[in-house]
Amino acid sequence: MGVVTRDVCTAAEETDAEIIRRMHGDPAVFDGIFDRYYPAIHGYATRRLGRNLADDVAAETFLVAFDHWRRYDTTQQSARPWLFGIASNLIAGHQRAEARRYRALARAEHTTTADRDSHDGPADRVVVRLDAQAVRGRLAAALEEIAPADREVVLLVAWADLTCEEVARALEIPAGTARSRLHRARKRLRAALGGVDPTATGEDSE
Repeated sequence: MGVVTRDVCTAAEETDAEIIRRMHGDPAVFDGIFDRYYPAIHGYATRRLGRNLADDVAAETFLVAFDHWRRYDTTQQSARPWLFGIASNLIAGHQRAEARRYRALARAEHTTTADRDSHDGPADRVVVRLDAQAVRGRLAAALEEIAPADREVVLLVAWADLTCEEVARALEIPAGTARSRLHRARKRLRAALGGVDPTATGEDSE
């Protein structure tokens, strides 16, 4: 029993890169990556698309990651940006569903709770949050109007808790491009909310 406990502790201390390097001898250790990041990937996909589609996107994210693990740059200790990059590519294939979700949230601002309960299913009432605030009304409408490339960056920062540098790695774009897109997206959101910035982070310099 003591041996198992030590193995578990050692696995918990391993970096993602170390786990992926060990996959050359035992691909099954990828379970460690799955266990670490599935909840975060699923939560992000839920906020973007709703729970039903999130199940598929999260599962496919790890299938793609497992199929391409040999391409992973093991000089990068954290696989978080890599995995969110895969998830973002998959989410991009559901732009219409995401747009419908934002429109529904915007409309919900103008309906009563009783109306929502009588017309919407449980998945449609999932609360979507930006920095612990529900996305409703003007904010939901603004998210729909933001250019997809800019929205991708701002949501990876706000919902996936990635830095601009990590977003750049995830989306395979220059860091300067990520910062420019973040700036444009946040400007649109601030305008929609009367100057309030719901995506501010500790590293912001604006």
